[in-house]
Amino acid sequence: MEINEILVIAMFCTFIAFLFTGIPVGYVLAGTGVIFGFIGYFSDVYLGTITGLDFNTLGLVVSRLYSLMENWVLVALPMFIFMGLMLDRSGVAERLMLSMQDLFGKVRGGLALTVTLIGIILAASTGIIGASVVLLGLLSLPAMLKQGYSKSLAAGTICSAGTLGILLPPSIMLVIMADQLALSVGDLFMGAVFPGLILGFLYLAYIVIASYLKPSIAPLPEDAKSLEWKIILGVLKNILPPLLLILAVLGSIFAGICTPTEASGVGALGATLLAAYYKKLNFSVFKQVSLDAYRTTAYIFMIFIGATMFALVLRELGGDELIERGLTSLPFGPYGVLIAILFIVFLLGFLLDWIEITLIALPLLAPVIIGMDFNVEGYGVLEEPKLIWFVMLIAITLQTSFLTPPVGFALFYLKGVCPPEVRLADIYKGVIPFIILQLIGLVIVILLPSLVTWLPATVYG
Repeated sequence: MEINEILVIAMFCTFIAFLFTGIPVGYVLAGTGVIFGFIGYFSDVYLGTITGLDFNTLGLVVSRLYSLMENWVLVALPMFIFMGLMLDRSGVAERLMLSMQDLFGKVRGGLALTVTLIGIILAASTGIIGASVVLLGLLSLPAMLKQGYSKSLAAGTICSAGTLGILLPPSIMLVIMADQLALSVGDLFMGAVFPGLILGFLYLAYIVIASYLKPSIAPLPEDAKSLEWKIILGVLKNILPPLLLILAVLGSIFAGICTPTEASGVGALGATLLAAYYKKLNFSVFKQVSLDAYRTTAYIFMIFIGATMFALVLRELGGDELIERGLTSLPFGPYGVLIAILFIVFLLGFLLDWIEITLIALPLLAPVIIGMDFNVEGYGVLEEPKLIWFVMLIAITLQTSFLTPPVGFALFYLKGVCPPEVRLADIYKGVIPFIILQLIGLVIVILLPSLVTWLPATVYG
């Protein structure tokens, strides 16, 4: 093995080892990059090797960080985060929960259906997994247990519905992926619509079928109300404001009226007005939401800075070429290599948050996909249809990873807010059917790439 290959492998091993020390990931990424930058430089000076690392690498780091901080697309991140947090404080989800419970009152599994539909709305409103899972857990889990629902079904429904935020627009993950791969944010938002809706439909179908096959897991409430126009009007009254906000944000992007960055500002303002409309807005709430948005944004950008340093040193050492050679040499054909990549991303989802995976792994894996022969139709409109399709596959895979025991992030978000009688084993058992549904959805999107590319090509064509 050449010195560069040894350093690349050692760099990855060092990064993984430091993760288990509890040091924040941003510091681990930046520190590993700096350490191996100096190792490569000193090995060239004192050992006579040629790694390609010199003081110009440090200059490139400064240049990359400057371009990162002046990136206009990334301004959308704090705005979308603010929007999601403000919607959380406005009581939108609580109002929807109370009104939609009556709408599905006489439908078996109606409360689980309500949670899933609210999860879809929250996903399209906030795009933040942790916020969605925690909010759904606090609002719905006590009610589901009180009604006699199976602990496993209740937990699985909440986790699966909450993780839709990683996929459905305006997902902040898609914003970052678009920036990393130089893709249109609008194309990714459009491409995510059908895969997200397919997963939502699979969840709803499973809940209905499972509830009727085994009524004991989702009993009907004793005080179920008959469906009346009063109930329907109440649901419409509570669902219209957040839907109008979603239409204002996504509609302005899809119609070409606003850029995603401008639309994020519309969303932040709309969420604030919505909180004021529900009389939940005051200086204390605004201050707390602003501080929380600031902290979350700072956390993301710290990882951005660390990942930029790590990725630059890795590429200077030839890490991207090593990974590409390793994957393309697999004797599986294009779809076999694709499955191998998705499996690697799935495993990484146990150790890393989606931010690190997006910033480190995605730019390294994308060239492999571009160089392979996949029949993905761009309809003469999309410049990189294979990449748009690949991003959706990565997003669905990460969503599956965050649900999968033993260390799926969504499981621990829920465990942190659930009553003591709901054990971790109940949560593990509950998510298994939804993981299977996720895999079915993933296979559908692999086999039918047009589900991703047709909508953006049609709208923008």
